[in-house]
Amino acid sequence: QAQLAESGGGLVQAGGSLRLSCTWSELAYTMYNVAWFRQAPGMEREFVAAIDWAALKTIYADAAEGRLTISRDNIQYSAYLQMTSLKPEDTAIYYCALGAADQLSTLDGGYNVWGQGTQVTVSS
Repeated sequence: QAQLAESGGGLVQAGGSLRLSCTWSELAYTMYNVAWFRQAPGMEREFVAAIDWAALKTIYADAAEGRLTISRDNIQYSAYLQMTSLKPEDTAIYYCALGAADQLSTLDGGYNVWGQGTQVTVSS
């Protein structure tokens, strides 16, 4: 059984919205920070947003600020990425990742549990 699973991706027109979900299976992960990364075809994986375990602090990439919102519900063992005003350049595989570091990180190395990813495609 996968430790972490993403869902909610799909095909949407530019200007549309999607809500990605990330669900984990272990109670211990409710104490982990959660981040979303994305990887477009032919590009390096890049940071999108992160939230600390208590949902007290969030950080965003510049490209996400104002359009994407990260949240979490530890009772549901889940985190979410609400995406609005989507653009074709948002097209990518979106990955959820968990990490136990004291501080939120924008780097891959700050997270040690990864999901398989969910495809988001934004048509123009």
